[in-house]
Amino acid sequence: MARRGASSGGAGARKRSDRKAGNRTGDKAEGRGERGAGRAGRGAEPLAEPVDGSLAELVPDRERPRAWTLTLDGAPQSHVDLDDPTFLSFEYQRRIGHIADLVASPGQPLHVVHLGGGAFTLARYIAATRPRSTQQIVEVDAALVQLVRRELPLDPQARIRVRATDARAGLGKIQDGWADLVIADVFSGARTPAHLTSTEFLAEVRRVLKPGGSYVANLADGPPLTHLRGQIATAATVFPELALAADPTVWRGRRFGNAVLLASDLPLKVAELTRRVATDPHPGRVEHGQALADFTGGAAPVSDADAKPSPAPPPSAFG
Repeated sequence: MARRGASSGGAGARKRSDRKAGNRTGDKAEGRGERGAGRAGRGAEPLAEPVDGSLAELVPDRERPRAWTLTLDGAPQSHVDLDDPTFLSFEYQRRIGHIADLVASPGQPLHVVHLGGGAFTLARYIAATRPRSTQQIVEVDAALVQLVRRELPLDPQARIRVRATDARAGLGKIQDGWADLVIADVFSGARTPAHLTSTEFLAEVRRVLKPGGSYVANLADGPPLTHLRGQIATAATVFPELALAADPTVWRGRRFGNAVLLASDLPLKVAELTRRVATDPHPGRVEHGQALADFTGGAAPVSDADAKPSPAPPPSAFG
């Protein structure tokens, strides 16, 4: 189910838990000429359309009138409720939403970079919870971008720009110290591309962040969690403060799933993040400090020279 490029979307996500694109290039400010319908509801039918090497499908949510789930080759990628962009259905996205809530005072506008677009779920969330935020989405799959713009249009007032290019290439075009928050949710098929797993990549992330800014990554792994441990070790070479949120069964290496990594050069609001994650509909656990360092088990940081994609999920991950 691999697809070409570096598109986004929480591989392994499943709805309300933590399992969880006509081509164009360049960038464009949203809100001009969008004609999408968002026409979900109980009578709506799924919409399927080929994108960049994959089949994208928008599946209506029968419980929410104008909500959709985006899948790529059958793998759930994003869920969007056009009537309520603050509703985050996928558990990993709820955890990223918690982090976005905590990185600054409530309502304070942010500069945010989204590596990977999917259905723009988290950009919509931040636009709704932090009006006047300025956001850039980097999504390689231009056909997916067109589909989402047409069928699930963004709020014309939102300050969101979408750039159709590779995530690392797009990151390289952002000025030093611009972002308060960088969110990486990038998957080629159901795997994070190798060039987005290295210390060199994270050095670029750090360059783009303001002092005290935060980096958040949606990671996917399963037993024996080799990729996850390596990603924590890699982040630790660039950022002094780390935390990781995941379902307890993922922590124990019992199944494939998502884990959300948070990194910064300033102390994190771990206690409040822990409380929020623990009270989610599907409670998770947050580790940081020495406990997180111990979890890595001596894993080595990843460089561009030895980087590999994240592991492919088992077929049962989407069941």
